[in-house]
Amino acid sequence: MTLDKVDFQLQEEQNFDWLKQYGAVFCVFDQQDSGNISFGVEKDERKFFVKYAGSKPIDFTGNPEDAIERLKKAVPVYQSLEHQHLIKLLDHFSTEIGYALVFEWFEGECLHSHWSFGGIAKYTNPNSPFYRFKKLEVEKRLKALDAIFSFHTYVESQRYVAVDFYDGSILYDFKSNETKICDIDFYRHSPSINDFGEDFWGSNRSKSPEEYGLGAPIDSITNVFNLGAIAFGLLGGERDRSFSKWDANQGLYEVAIKAVEEDRNKRYSTVKEFYDAWKSVLN
Repeated sequence: MTLDKVDFQLQEEQNFDWLKQYGAVFCVFDQQDSGNISFGVEKDERKFFVKYAGSKPIDFTGNPEDAIERLKKAVPVYQSLEHQHLIKLLDHFSTEIGYALVFEWFEGECLHSHWSFGGIAKYTNPNSPFYRFKKLEVEKRLKALDAIFSFHTYVESQRYVAVDFYDGSILYDFKSNETKICDIDFYRHSPSINDFGEDFWGSNRSKSPEEYGLGAPIDSITNVFNLGAIAFGLLGGERDRSFSKWDANQGLYEVAIKAVEEDRNKRYSTVKEFYDAWKSVLN
């Protein structure tokens, strides 16, 4: 299909005339397996990010009705967790056969842009956002992590738990050095449990052991692991958590390594406790 000279793929054609109220399409994200397709749209020099469920994206094997229900359930999550480091939800509405969420556009680049830099290219291609981020000085990466930890401390204070948070949920603006979180659709009221087993939402790069076990608790201690794993992704060797791959100081390494303990009981008990320990080393 083509909208405003932008080509994209769906399994079957669909009418997107409802998008015109937000302006002209300048980019499309059509390679998500969640069942959503997203559009960058511009009108009167103002840009929007529109996330839509109700079509069949090329990599989607599920039922569009399920994707619509998931997107509708995400609305109160974005409303409850509104924060300076979260992309801002502006509007949401039903279309003829689907559902749309409209966000303020953020000029950041996704640190896991698999549609452009899949597989090894993420780590080796000099144009990959992740590669470029890892080349930034440590201070800038620490500032980005602070935004991530600050937001998730707020998530915890609102009695929510992060689900499916990974580097694909992180947007970084290389010009302003600003970080925002996107794609919090699966965040839930806390505490929760793993109701999917080993296929629980998330990336193997940052999932905790309990995110593979059916019926296991999904709570603040789980999120401590997720955030520790993200720290190793952005400052270290990702799943190689040796100190030799770590770019920051030993004190921060010790905070991060405690966060990713396999044994839940050995981790920090809350995200706030983890973030406080991190800040005390930084200061």
